[in-house]
Amino acid sequence: MNEQGSLARIALIGAVIAGTSYLYVGATGMSGPLAVAWKGAGVGLLAVYAALQARSADGWLIALVMVFGAIGDVLLDAVGMTPGAAAFVVGHIFAIALYLRNRRGSLSPSQKWLATLVLPLSVLIAVWSVPQDVRPVVGIYTAFVSSMAAAAWISRFPRYRTGIGAMMFLASDLLIFATMGPLAGTAWAGFAVWALYFAGQFLIVLGVTRTLAGNAGSSG
Repeated sequence: MNEQGSLARIALIGAVIAGTSYLYVGATGMSGPLAVAWKGAGVGLLAVYAALQARSADGWLIALVMVFGAIGDVLLDAVGMTPGAAAFVVGHIFAIALYLRNRRGSLSPSQKWLATLVLPLSVLIAVWSVPQDVRPVVGIYTAFVSSMAAAAWISRFPRYRTGIGAMMFLASDLLIFATMGPLAGTAWAGFAVWALYFAGQFLIVLGVTRTLAGNAGSSG
């Protein structure tokens, strides 16, 4: 393994440590700059890992997806919901572009149905879960994240990594919206939101980078 590969592996291990240990922040109710930095570190290090692995436009796209994910994580706590959601939307746009550039050649009927239905069903669940005054904004955001998940599902990247990871990301956001309504005050929801989100991002980046690395190796 060359030096860059070693650094990428260190970044990936660091991301796992930072992302999983952030559950401690939720358990203790920690707040302030340290908590914000801790939250951004997990996906931030996934961005470093992806950048170190990048050898093509697709490699840089997945790095940008993680960069804007980390920015969104930080902005959500440091500034507020709207700036954080805006950063995530930018990341989703990059992700959709990546997945559509790498669309799978053929799809089974069940795969087509899932990709078709995930957007309208997700938007309906999200807007039903939240107060009426925020439904338009929540609906628009959910359209982006569910489109990202659908595009990931029909991409050539492994469904049991990138596809499932994108669906976990979507589930995390839907759970956030549920805590604004039917699951308000539920103690376990905060832990589940972070666990689904970080595990989803980890699976997304792993599936994409390893597929791209395999392609580079076979063409080299």
